[in-house]
Amino acid sequence: MTSRSTLRAWLGGLDAPQLARVLGIRKDAAVPPEPRSVEELSERLLRPGSVALVLPQLPLPCLQTAEALAASGTPMSRGALARALGATASTATRELDGVLETLADHALVWPDSDGRLHMAEPLRQAWETPLGLDAPLEELLEGVTSEELRGMLAALGIKPPGTRQQRTAAVLEHHGDPQRVASVIAKAPSAARQLLERRAKSAPRETEFIMFGTPETASRPDQRWALDRGFLVRNRHGYGPARMPVEVTLALRGPDWHAPFAPVPPAPELVSVPAVEVDREAAAAATAFAAHAASLLSVCSAAPPARLKSGGIGARELARIGKAAQADDAVVRITLEIAYSAGVLAADGDRVAPTAAYDTWAAQEPAARFAELLHTWWNLQFTPSQARDEDNKALPAVAGAPPCGGCLQARRGLLAAAATLAEGQGVKAATDLGPLVAWHRPLAHPSFHDETPFAAAVREAELMGVIARGALSRLGAALQTGDTEELTAACRLLLPEATDTARLGGDLTAVVTGTPSARLAEFLDATAHREISGAASVWRFSADSIRRALDAGHAPDEISVELTAIADGALPQPLSYLIADAARRHGHVRVAPAACVIHADEPTLLAELAAHRGLSALGLRQLAPTVLVSDSPPDKTLAALRDQGYAPVAEAPDGTVRIEKVPPRRAAAVPAPRKAATKAGTGRSTYRAAEPSAAADSYAVLARLLTAPPTAPDPDPFGTGVPFGTDTEEIVAGYAKQLTYTDVRQLCHAIDTGMAITVEYVAASGSRTVRTLSRLALDPPYLEAWCHLRDAERVFTLSRVHGVMPA
Repeated sequence: MTSRSTLRAWLGGLDAPQLARVLGIRKDAAVPPEPRSVEELSERLLRPGSVALVLPQLPLPCLQTAEALAASGTPMSRGALARALGATASTATRELDGVLETLADHALVWPDSDGRLHMAEPLRQAWETPLGLDAPLEELLEGVTSEELRGMLAALGIKPPGTRQQRTAAVLEHHGDPQRVASVIAKAPSAARQLLERRAKSAPRETEFIMFGTPETASRPDQRWALDRGFLVRNRHGYGPARMPVEVTLALRGPDWHAPFAPVPPAPELVSVPAVEVDREAAAAATAFAAHAASLLSVCSAAPPARLKSGGIGARELARIGKAAQADDAVVRITLEIAYSAGVLAADGDRVAPTAAYDTWAAQEPAARFAELLHTWWNLQFTPSQARDEDNKALPAVAGAPPCGGCLQARRGLLAAAATLAEGQGVKAATDLGPLVAWHRPLAHPSFHDETPFAAAVREAELMGVIARGALSRLGAALQTGDTEELTAACRLLLPEATDTARLGGDLTAVVTGTPSARLAEFLDATAHREISGAASVWRFSADSIRRALDAGHAPDEISVELTAIADGALPQPLSYLIADAARRHGHVRVAPAACVIHADEPTLLAELAAHRGLSALGLRQLAPTVLVSDSPPDKTLAALRDQGYAPVAEAPDGTVRIEKVPPRRAAAVPAPRKAATKAGTGRSTYRAAEPSAAADSYAVLARLLTAPPTAPDPDPFGTGVPFGTDTEEIVAGYAKQLTYTDVRQLCHAIDTGMAITVEYVAASGSRTVRTLSRLALDPPYLEAWCHLRDAERVFTLSRVHGVMPA
């Protein structure tokens, strides 16, 4: 039976609770709670996208079991699978049963009526070479000629039969005996034996580029020995890498080899941690982060950070914001990325400014504000604290990082790992959770610069209070449920309410214990300098801070009344004296805007100019009997005065009268043509000047222009409206604005045909690299591909591709 028919048969035999369990796990795949029929449910579960949703959420033993099933190529019995995984002991067998039950709950693996295990076809295709095994020998020999088969048999010491079919059968028979294969390889030259053993332990290479399109006819002696005996096989044209048949790989791995199977997670060193201590540390971390976040966004509201030309907030602006809010770089980046993703911040021209949602957010209690930030962080598909890229170049914040499902799973796997610890137990060091994350979410992505596995995810969780004392906190447990109301309730238990009072000291400080309310923080930021933020915040008053408040329109009495209202005691005398002294000195010197100054010896003349209606557009204002200032520049002021019949003169910066004589304009001299020099004795010139052509007949020129055939413009989808060659070209051209039409066509050809391509790519940090890409997959506005520079799967933004070249 096919996978679809066996799935239908298996689903039809489930009882109501079992079917409900399958449906409950498939909520994210949009399976209806009550499917119309088993047929409809099976069709939905076999879609490729459904496997992509579930696979990253599975722990390591589930993936290992699925890979072993994929490597077999055919349905296996439960016993055969246990032998393939080396899980024949009673304990391991029970653990394997639990893994198969988990896979069945996700409708990825199911048994048929004979007990053989089937798997969904999309899951089988998740591995190109499961367990590092290449194709069977029979498949690889399809491209080998009869003469080459005769040579293989002769090299193996077997008399070649007459027909190609018989020769193929003879090679298959020889390589089908693992002991014979191992015996021949054991007697091979040392270099050839080491090559084959090394290839048997690693996955086959997927791509090998041949320069200038010529086949690799000459191989190294060790490879040549293996090729001559069929232990490595190259295709019929000699292109591509030499491939090792699965029979040879298994023979070299030996009869005791089995697929890896780790049903038990690693055991980190644990310590006793009372729940009250976990809550206490989580509350301190969450309170400090909430206070820092409020301060950071307040700084962004007062002075929105500038955006780089390439997008995002650069290091200089990040340092300014962090210094103003007294927060380190990680907290600044996490807060800005969360706020940007939540819509609290948004790009506004060349700035990143708070939106209207910021005012609503700032007016809430600290618990509600922090719950919103925490929920957004939980669903981010990138690592917000990452400050450098894979090339160790500085990354701007809020630059629009491409989605990374592995980064999201690192966060989910961290909480899943911490949730497995017994109550009252925690790891000795939070970084010890890294290996557990790798077991619970093997497809998760660590950060590029993690010193220990998943150190960035652990650090973020500690800063947010999700992980405390090496254990899962109340906040982390609420996050795992996915219930926003439960998360908000947990935040209310751990975070104190906002306070509206401050302790004002005689040393001109204001100390706020806990999280200040938005109104209190805004007023203290306007009248004092913030020195410390966190569980307790400290502001310091100074002459400059009071002067800044007066400049913003606050009256001295208003400042004193407001401070008295927020103080938990009497207003300190030094602070009262500071306010009074700043108010007494404020405004004694005034600075008026002026584009130019008009002065004269006759006060009556200047009074006449100031009252003249015809000069009202100049914005004249009298500062002294003999001094006027104008809002217009000097040239415009001079012209207006002269239009009204006055005779003003312009002054130079040194006070002398400026001479307005304009020198006559002259054209640049054109050098006369040089006379041609002649060679001695020849009379021939080495250079001959062009002779003036006869005057052209204008009527003849016009006639030629009118009778000339029209020239059609070259096809150009960017300007003439000529249709694109393919839909892929139209999509790519809409995002890759830096590419010419020729580059767009070349890139799209590589996408459509599966060919490799070389691109010039500008990363978010501004660094420019040249990368060769293969296995291209278009996901606008991104391009997923295998990067040969990094030897890993990477996601590229199409707008950052600045050039395309053949691979």
